[in-house]
Amino acid sequence: MTGSAEYPHVYVRAADTTIREAVTGRLRLAGVTVVAGGDPTADAVVLAAGRTVDEALDACPPRPRAGDYRLLVAAEVLSPADAKRAFRAGARTLLRTAEMTPDRLAAIVRSARHGEGRLPYGVLVGLLRGTAERGGSPAPHSMAGAGVSPLTARQTAVLTLVADGHGNTAIADALSCSQHTVKNVIYDLMARLQVRNRTHAVAHAVRAGLI
Repeated sequence: MTGSAEYPHVYVRAADTTIREAVTGRLRLAGVTVVAGGDPTADAVVLAAGRTVDEALDACPPRPRAGDYRLLVAAEVLSPADAKRAFRAGARTLLRTAEMTPDRLAAIVRSARHGEGRLPYGVLVGLLRGTAERGGSPAPHSMAGAGVSPLTARQTAVLTLVADGHGNTAIADALSCSQHTVKNVIYDLMARLQVRNRTHAVAHAVRAGLI
């Protein structure tokens, strides 16, 4: 497979040399051009890898402005808590290093070029289950102050992805549903939170500790 304009250049960051070389080798097998050094350019793709999410994030280059580059995070182990930390750090995609086949990497890099994100299904299920266990079933808005989320598990998942900058297409892909469903969920959660728009919904949810 040869490189093409379909794939952006990828900057690989990893504190561990073995991990960095393994990731670089698989990207090149996928036909992706890997940039050895230097600071990422605007809209570049950075793949940060490590044994843990924290190790991968520590290897990331500085981000002077939000959205300076598209961040992909790869780690040996991923948990719902890891996913939250990575998303808050600006990651668009999380993947396990064991699942980084050349074909999968090619698809992920191509998606990143279009601003889309991906999340392993098992991690997504864990996020949804954790939300439900904390009381994420439907409840009136007034119950938020009592420590019960006014949002359903799906609404919380959608709003979390909205907060991380994902559009409807990427959210639908991550949650394996249609864009129409995503639009309906967003409309319902805005009504439930009594907010005017997505930005207001995210701000409200962050202040209330819902995401």
